[in-house]
Amino acid sequence: MATTKNGHKKSAQKKKAAVEDQGRTRTNRPYPASSFTDALVLGNAVMTHAAGERVRRLTLLEKIAKSATSSSTKMMITNSGKYGITTGSYAADFIELTEKGAVAVNPVLPKVDRDRAAFELAIDGIAPFKLLYEHYRSKRLPEREIIKDFLRDSSLAVPDLDECVDTFIVNVKDLGLLRTIGGAETLVSIEQALEELPKGDGTASVSRKTASQPTPPIVKKIADELSTVSDWQKVCFYITPIGSEDSVERKHSDLFMSSLVQPALEELGLTVVRADQIGEPGMITTQVLEYLKRSRLAIADLSYLNPNVFYEVALRHALRLPVVQIIRKADRLPFDVNQSRTLVFDTSDIYSLVPKLQTYRAEIANQARKALDDPESVGNPVSVFYPDFYK
Repeated sequence: MATTKNGHKKSAQKKKAAVEDQGRTRTNRPYPASSFTDALVLGNAVMTHAAGERVRRLTLLEKIAKSATSSSTKMMITNSGKYGITTGSYAADFIELTEKGAVAVNPVLPKVDRDRAAFELAIDGIAPFKLLYEHYRSKRLPEREIIKDFLRDSSLAVPDLDECVDTFIVNVKDLGLLRTIGGAETLVSIEQALEELPKGDGTASVSRKTASQPTPPIVKKIADELSTVSDWQKVCFYITPIGSEDSVERKHSDLFMSSLVQPALEELGLTVVRADQIGEPGMITTQVLEYLKRSRLAIADLSYLNPNVFYEVALRHALRLPVVQIIRKADRLPFDVNQSRTLVFDTSDIYSLVPKLQTYRAEIANQARKALDDPESVGNPVSVFYPDFYK
């Protein structure tokens, strides 16, 4: 009897270890490993270059300047298939739009039809996203920990709750289903969103789109903790306009760091470091260069169009290291860096900013996760226009 019990116990431990290992590697996601907007790139390419018809995979990738063997290309094709936008794997001879995928990317069709198809692919066809949508539809979106608890208590096995919730929030935002109502982010129904569309509209499809409040106290300085950085894989360098004490740039940087960047990257196990928090002695320029070169990730805040920020971003691009770009809605993104996706945050007033904090955090976490998992997927002007620069 004891042997039987021990056998059952060991078997249970093995199963538990297998489940935990799957969670760590995220190999069995019940959802695609990217946002719907990112995956839709492939479907739009089929419509643009092949008029929506079946097309040879290699021909299509050549048209959109994508390497057939790169991990980012394989991920794009795989995620497009998981969303049901296209058929054909990254090793298939042909890529073809599905019936719903063809509707979602067809610019000739009414926007109501395209948006309906996009919803069915991005939310209704993905089990955990559909579950979240049906539960929170027409309700205020709670804190992400509450959403994670809801998924955890459901019958679905979700290996990475943070990634799942972040991707869901990004998708409903891109679909226009997140609205600020009564000072809080509310998930409106697809029926309401479609009813509000202008009649007869046939324009573009779904796309991604401080305030004078007191500055929240920034988390305690981490100069002592990082006086000797031994594990650069746990560091995210925050490239941002700092400005002098009490300047609007400093208040902006403090607010974004404490309310957006740090909470978003905490789930990824990254410590956020800003230039004025570096505790090593020596020239500040040398220290900054060290962090730019060694940090696992960089978040670049392009707000206020600060020249020092752009210089540091250029160095990070030249090193071809992961960087996520963010900017205030009030600032116009210069041409030089608009080839890379930039997250735009509305800080026009406190009433616009506060309700969207959770959504903005999810966007940062989603983009950071993508950059870390596959640096090629985010791209930058150097890697896009000079792919053989270092060869």
